[in-house]
Amino acid sequence: MDFILRVVCFVLGGYVVIWTLTSAIRTFVLPRSDNVFLTRLVFQSIFRVFQLRIRWAKSYTERDWVMGFFSPVALLVLPVVWLTFISLGYMLMFWAVGERPWYDAYLLSGSSLLTLGFASVDNLAEVLLAFSEATIGLGLIAVLISYLPTMFSAFSEREAAVSMLEIYASTPPSATEMLKRMHRIHGLEYLTEIWKDWERWFIELEQTHTSLIPLVFFRSSHVGQSWVITAGTVLDVAALRASTLDMPRDPKAELCIRAGYLALQNIVDFFRIPFNPNPRSTDAISVTRAEYMTLCQELVEAGLPLKPDLDQAWRDFVGWRVNYDRVLLVLAGLTMAPEAPWSGDRALRIPPQLFFAKGKGERYG
Repeated sequence: MDFILRVVCFVLGGYVVIWTLTSAIRTFVLPRSDNVFLTRLVFQSIFRVFQLRIRWAKSYTERDWVMGFFSPVALLVLPVVWLTFISLGYMLMFWAVGERPWYDAYLLSGSSLLTLGFASVDNLAEVLLAFSEATIGLGLIAVLISYLPTMFSAFSEREAAVSMLEIYASTPPSATEMLKRMHRIHGLEYLTEIWKDWERWFIELEQTHTSLIPLVFFRSSHVGQSWVITAGTVLDVAALRASTLDMPRDPKAELCIRAGYLALQNIVDFFRIPFNPNPRSTDAISVTRAEYMTLCQELVEAGLPLKPDLDQAWRDFVGWRVNYDRVLLVLAGLTMAPEAPWSGDRALRIPPQLFFAKGKGERYG
C-alpha cells in the first residue's frame, strides 16, 4: 500500500511540475498567443482584488493610478505562482523517494528550487531531483529577466505613437480635432503620408499584444492617453477620409483601416470575447447618425470639403466603422480607457470572468 501511495505521489508531483513548466513556456516563450489556464487564473484573481480598490476611487485619475499597478503586479506574481507549484510538485516527488516527513520534503524542495543549499540529499534519486529542480528554478528566473526588457521595449514603441497623436489630435484625441488641425497646418493631402506609419503601428501592435499579453493592460504614462483610444481615433480619421471627405480615393487609408481592425480583432480574440469578424455594412454601430451629422457640421464650419451626398457618406462610414466598432469598445472597457469621443465614452463593461475566458473563441456571425 505504501509503495502504491509513493508511486501516485511521484506521478502526481511530476505532472504538476510538467504542467506548470508548460504553462510558463506557453506564456513567456511561445511566439504566438496562447490562452493558458494558470495565467488566466492569476490575472482574473488579481483583477478582482483591484476592482475592490477602485470602487473607492473618486475620480478617473485615481482609478487610472490604481490600475497602473495591475499588470505589473500580475506579471510579478505569476512567476511566484509558478515557483510555488513547482516546489509543491517536487515536494511530492521527494516524499515519494523517501524524504520524510512532509516538512522535510518541502524544505528540501524549496532549498533546491531557490539553490539555497541548506538542505542535504541522501541518495541518488534525491540528487537528481534536486539538480533538475534547481535547473528549472534558474531557467524560470532567466526567462523572466529576458522577458521584461522585450516587453518594455514594445511598450516604449507603442507609447511613442500614442504621444505623437497628441500633436495631431490633442488629449483625449478625437477624429474631428485631428482632421481640423491637419487641414489648418498641413493640408489634408498630408494624411496620405502618415497612413503607412499607422499601418505599421497596427501590425506591430498585433504582434506584441497577442504574444506579450500583459502589455494590453499597461497604461500610458499620462492620464487621458491610451493605446486603445489612439487606435480608435486613427481608424475613425481613416474611415472619415474614405467615406466623407470630398477628395480623391486614397487606398492607403483603406489599407490602414484593415490593418487596424484586424489587429484589434486578434487581440480581442485572445480573450475569447465574442465578436463578429465579418459584419455586414448594414449592421448597427455605436455612433449615431446625429453624432455623425454634428461632426460633419463642425468639419464644414472649419472649411473641410465634404461629399455632397451625406446620406451615402453615412452609409459608407458605417460600412468601415462596423469592422472595428465592437472590438474597439470591448478593448476600451477591458483596459478602462479614458473617455474619448466615439471610443472610451461608450466602452463596453466586461465582467472579470470573461478575461482570458476558458475554451475556444466564440466568434459569432
